[in-house]
Amino acid sequence: MFFASDNGSGAPRQVIDAITSANDGYAMGYGADTYMDRVRGQIREIFEAPEAEVYLVATGTAANALALATFIQPWQTIYCHRVAHIEEDECNAPEFYAGGAKLTLLEGADGLIDADAFALRMQNAPTAVHHAQPGILSLTNLTERGSRYTVAQINRLAGIAKAHGLPVHLDGARFANALVAEGCTPAEMTWRAGVDVLSFGGTKNGLIGVEAVVIFDPAKAREFELRRKRGGHLPSKHRYLSAQMETYLSDGLWLDLAGRANAAAARLEAGLRKRDMQAAGVKILHPVGGNMLFVELPNTAHQALRDAGAIYYDWPSDIGTQVAEGASQARLVASWSTSEGDVDSFLNILRNAL
Repeated sequence: MFFASDNGSGAPRQVIDAITSANDGYAMGYGADTYMDRVRGQIREIFEAPEAEVYLVATGTAANALALATFIQPWQTIYCHRVAHIEEDECNAPEFYAGGAKLTLLEGADGLIDADAFALRMQNAPTAVHHAQPGILSLTNLTERGSRYTVAQINRLAGIAKAHGLPVHLDGARFANALVAEGCTPAEMTWRAGVDVLSFGGTKNGLIGVEAVVIFDPAKAREFELRRKRGGHLPSKHRYLSAQMETYLSDGLWLDLAGRANAAAARLEAGLRKRDMQAAGVKILHPVGGNMLFVELPNTAHQALRDAGAIYYDWPSDIGTQVAEGASQARLVASWSTSEGDVDSFLNILRNAL
């Protein structure tokens, strides 16, 4: 019953086998391996973007920070949600790699930027030399509250940004989960909706440690290459990243893994929404857009679950949120390897504790 994070899952056998196979013989370093040539072709085909440039890094923080830095200047600002991952969980890496560019935090329910509020903010964006200048819009899908931007919502927010000359970044650490849940194509959720650069996650969806940065504007590619090298994120034995990503993208594995995680989360959500659970004080706090749930449970239930071996994170309540007396909130994340048995055991223990 491990629901702490999808980072905690292992890798599927196909990925382990791919790394073992890549370990034979020799390969050119620094991304000149033939595996990377195939990865680049795969992503261009999957995203219907034949001119896109593709680069691999080992962490999501590096992907986000380097992607953002490539598209802005140090005197500009990055617009993002108040609970975006780049704000809450990356230790100022975007600001550091962007030479001091700041973050401007936006509001909106469930981790989703309110489009009307963003439009108003852009209408009143400062232009005087004394202020940080508008730089880029960054969206997170899935959001840090487990909700999902629809294609229509991305289109609207990106349209507002583009009307004011801003590029758009999509933090897709859980892009596969959002895509499967939305039922759209990768192109529809990215460049066709106005996204200029994507951090395409792999680690949270079964890879050992590799993320792709997909740049839909090839004019920015050279700068990204230099920033990646200067920032220390160009691995010499690059083939081990490439081999993972190639297998991930082959035969729809990435979509299958995300589908498993989403299905486990849906099973968990269905159980938590049962009438007896709700009557006993169980609350789901945000719309479930993929494989993450945020819940409020009685403290006695938390204790029973942990005594039985369940692992998950306590979660502080959002600003302005009222928590019932004797209850507290938590985040539950399903991964590709979460079994129906894991979910059912969790629900049975919870029901018996209520």
